[in-house]
Amino acid sequence: MHTNLTRRQNDILEYLKMSQRRSGLMPSTREIQHYFGFASQTAAMSHLRALERKGVIHRLPGKARAVIFPDELDRGEICDIPIYGNIAAGMAQDVTPEREGSISIDATALGIHRNSKTFALKVRGDSMIDAHICHGDTVILDQREPRKGDIVAALIDGETTLKRYLVEQGQPFLRAENPDYPDLIPVTDLVIQGVLVALLRNAA
Repeated sequence: MHTNLTRRQNDILEYLKMSQRRSGLMPSTREIQHYFGFASQTAAMSHLRALERKGVIHRLPGKARAVIFPDELDRGEICDIPIYGNIAAGMAQDVTPEREGSISIDATALGIHRNSKTFALKVRGDSMIDAHICHGDTVILDQREPRKGDIVAALIDGETTLKRYLVEQGQPFLRAENPDYPDLIPVTDLVIQGVLVALLRNAA
């Protein structure tokens, strides 16, 4: 506990660290507001400014949700990853993603190696709602070999989608996390483009 902080400021600092350990990302001011029951996002922002003034956090200018804890600099590594266009969390669609900026993450907290090929996509549709992945969320993916049960961005028979990767009797296929959607079994090919490593909730 930092002795120069109020009890509430210490609580918020621990919440920020917990969130960053879990997802590699700083929670939004709306998420902080809801977690602590503040009346407005302005109250959450005021506490963040106070923490920054006291030197226990450092927010990267112009980078939403990017925060550094100066007393933990040797443990984390902030890096920028590209955000591409939408990926269907619904029926597979033929989508060619275009880069739409970047987002800063704590690569160490996510267990991502410095040389990993990591990227983010915006979710469209409701086929993954039972995995708490909703329309408008952003998923962070790492280009690596999937394991059975991983949530992946996949190219299946030439179309892209976000689903859970499964294998039964040697046959890989994709399954939605919504009973209204059927399993997707590749006719010709299934290419895994990335494995989900973190989720950025849409705060709107």
